[in-house]
Amino acid sequence: MEIQFLGTGAGMPSKQRNTSAIVMKLLQERGTFWLFDCGEATQHQMLYTALKPRKLEKIFITHLHGDHIFGLPGLLGSRSFLAGDSELTIYGPKGIKEWIHTTIRLSKTALQYPLTVVEISEGVIFEDDTFCVEAKELAHVIPSFGYRVTQKPLPPTLILEEAITRGVPRGPLLGQLKAGHDVELEDGSTVKSRDVTTAPADGFVVSILGDTKFCEASIQLCDEADLVIHEATFDGDTEKLAAEYGHSTIHDAAKVAQLANAKQLIATHISARFIGSAVRTLLEQGKTIFPFLTIAEDFSTYEWKNRTFHRIDSALMERKDDA
Repeated sequence: MEIQFLGTGAGMPSKQRNTSAIVMKLLQERGTFWLFDCGEATQHQMLYTALKPRKLEKIFITHLHGDHIFGLPGLLGSRSFLAGDSELTIYGPKGIKEWIHTTIRLSKTALQYPLTVVEISEGVIFEDDTFCVEAKELAHVIPSFGYRVTQKPLPPTLILEEAITRGVPRGPLLGQLKAGHDVELEDGSTVKSRDVTTAPADGFVVSILGDTKFCEASIQLCDEADLVIHEATFDGDTEKLAAEYGHSTIHDAAKVAQLANAKQLIATHISARFIGSAVRTLLEQGKTIFPFLTIAEDFSTYEWKNRTFHRIDSALMERKDDA
């Protein structure tokens, strides 16, 4: 799994940061990717990555402010032109269904795939055999949600060398052991699955919060999370202003991660006032409270490996202008 940031700015696009959009790449786990928020020009940002809109499975909208949804109409329409024919599900606050369907209807956009729009409330909003997504309402100037994505425990892995050492021949018996079944060999002996497989491993927990001021719901969503993605629109000197606008400071984001006993924090939704050395100052402020902090940049990518998230260099596609 990888997390890639397509937009990390606040309010409106700037030269350094586009508006909010976060990708959770689940290509190994599901063969798809999920998108959290879809600010203006999100599909333009995708052009500089290897992301294929036809593999987009779910979109989770945190709230209905324009810098989080104005990229939806274009992306939904383009997906049809890019061989997207599988179902796409959008989750979001009350009003998202009316907004999407009205936009599609008035623009006469013809979608070539099934589209389902789910208006959410607090609680589990999606669950299958491998993932569970929970939502909680946060504290913004309009209804805004945070999402907690939990990967369910991974199945045991077969220790092939150990199975062969115990006399298991290559073939279907290995598959039975991997599936948790004990097997009987030709000599009458039994090989137990637990002796030749690893213990089930915990999956990851990633919490992605929409715009919010400091609140208890944020801490609950981020409890023991492997990664928290939290807005940090303001710095520690503008705490009062942040609260008035329903936003967080870098201190607020760090406090949430600290109180939730989270493992890592990535701050996003950064005001355009923070560029160059001001970003480093913002980072230093947050690290005084929670040292395992990174500030996201557009196109920065983090890979889940060995129970932690590591930033990796993601190759971006060059823009090729028509001759």
